[in-house]
Amino acid sequence: MTVKLGVPSKGRLMEKTFDWFGKRGIGLRRTGSDREYAAAVDGVTGVELVLLSAGEIPRELAAGRIHLGVTGSDLVREKLAAWDTQVEEVQLMGFGHADLIIAVPKCWVDVDTLDDLDAAAAAFRAAQGFRMRIATKYHRLVREFLRDQGVADYQLVDSQGATEGTVKNETAEAVADITSSGETLRANHLKILTDGLVHKSQATLFRSRKAALSDADRVALTELLGKLT
Repeated sequence: MTVKLGVPSKGRLMEKTFDWFGKRGIGLRRTGSDREYAAAVDGVTGVELVLLSAGEIPRELAAGRIHLGVTGSDLVREKLAAWDTQVEEVQLMGFGHADLIIAVPKCWVDVDTLDDLDAAAAAFRAAQGFRMRIATKYHRLVREFLRDQGVADYQLVDSQGATEGTVKNETAEAVADITSSGETLRANHLKILTDGLVHKSQATLFRSRKAALSDADRVALTELLGKLT
């Protein structure tokens, strides 16, 4: 066997991951064309590089099919129930920063906090006959956050893209989405609740608690982690 390291397969997240490992003496590289998922690791023996989408990496870690993986901390928390029983954080990597936030229309002048949202949700249901809709793809994170904050009178509607546009399109009254600069929210006349930060995400190196290790794997993993942490 070999220690399997899963990293994002494309885009800036892949490039920054390669750079991060490279600065620590571990070379990650593709060995085929851009359409191939062949890759190699230099600078340590007994480690295999696996190229995956960032969204697949939490699942592969939890299943024990890879030993280490780089993905957003938001994705791990969203996709894995009781995530810290299945994976552990090894290292925050300092890039891929984004905030998962709750935002409402700017014209809601009396809604600036979660308490305001809770009151508005109750009034909305009384007036409209159905619960206020919050568009998001982060159902687990948002539901747990709102439960902990005492907001109950709402429903989540799934949005896998262009979430900020759902309010304008009248398919939702509020949104919960990832943002880095807030420009898209402002362009769609939305404002972030002052206490509406659900999670501050960044690229993180995770280790699987489920993956099996041979004695040789343990040696390789110890050597690799020694260079990285």
